[in-house]
Amino acid sequence: MDQARIRPGTLPVEGLSVDGTSVPPTVSSKVTVSSNVGAEPDATAEASRGLPRSVRRPLAAFRVLMRRPTARLRSSPDFLIVGAQRSGTTSLYHYLAKHPAVAPPVRKEIQYFSLNYPRGEAWYRTHFPVASRGRVTFEATPYYLFHPAAARRAADTVPDAKVIALLRDPVTRAFSQWQHNASRGFDPLGFEAALDAEEGRLAGEEERLEADAGYRSDRHRLWSYTARGEYARLLERWLAHYPISQILVLRSEDLYDQPEQTYGQVLAFLGLPPIQLDAYPRYTRGTSTTKMSDAARQRLTTHFGPHNERLAALLGERVWWEGE
Repeated sequence: MDQARIRPGTLPVEGLSVDGTSVPPTVSSKVTVSSNVGAEPDATAEASRGLPRSVRRPLAAFRVLMRRPTARLRSSPDFLIVGAQRSGTTSLYHYLAKHPAVAPPVRKEIQYFSLNYPRGEAWYRTHFPVASRGRVTFEATPYYLFHPAAARRAADTVPDAKVIALLRDPVTRAFSQWQHNASRGFDPLGFEAALDAEEGRLAGEEERLEADAGYRSDRHRLWSYTARGEYARLLERWLAHYPISQILVLRSEDLYDQPEQTYGQVLAFLGLPPIQLDAYPRYTRGTSTTKMSDAARQRLTTHFGPHNERLAALLGERVWWEGE
């Protein structure tokens, strides 16, 4: 058995949304809209909001099963949020799901191009609404940015989709991922020990994932603290299959610090009518309270320096997170 499963953690359900993230208690769904392009939301989806994950997942599976006969009539996604993990994808997902010209899927992370590809395109389509004019749909699976076969599979299935990648300072992202794992019992090692072990833990996993569509790797998903932050290498996979005009790369810190402006940038990229939300709360899953040591921070800063420079060259931008 993969060592990643030896200490299954538990999730508190109080105050969590359907995807397991904490929901600020005073969030309003009211929006100011420049055009009336809405439609009634899926009643089952509305009813499932606020339920614990143990209830939400079976409910979502039931909805997918019931939609099978209408798979051909359903939309494929118009855009994908592909990552990065622990970088604000859940917040952006909720902001976009509130737009009246957007019809959200059954659940945020469908994992089709990563974990569920053998299920086939009909299964994938059951997660989306029936095709209609004036509304677009999407999904947000952060593992897509890191999975070695996801970009190729996505291009084969939805070549015209737009792609959004949120990138967080890789130093803080790596530690946040470890905190997330540690708080749930998914990693028995301390942070610096996990960094030491990462290369050995991940050895050969990308090759197996690329070669075998049915292979799943807990090691690759859970213990990839530095590898997930080598953004240039990961984005190059997507740029090999999608033109740069279909890809929007954003700093997570801009979404956190300037949510209204960044949200507007996303809407413009997607060609959606501009709106303003009443609030832009941060949806985030709780982590441990352990602090990163100065030695670990310096180690990661040194490691990611060349990767950040490569990212800057790829995007034609200044080096992000330099000196932060």
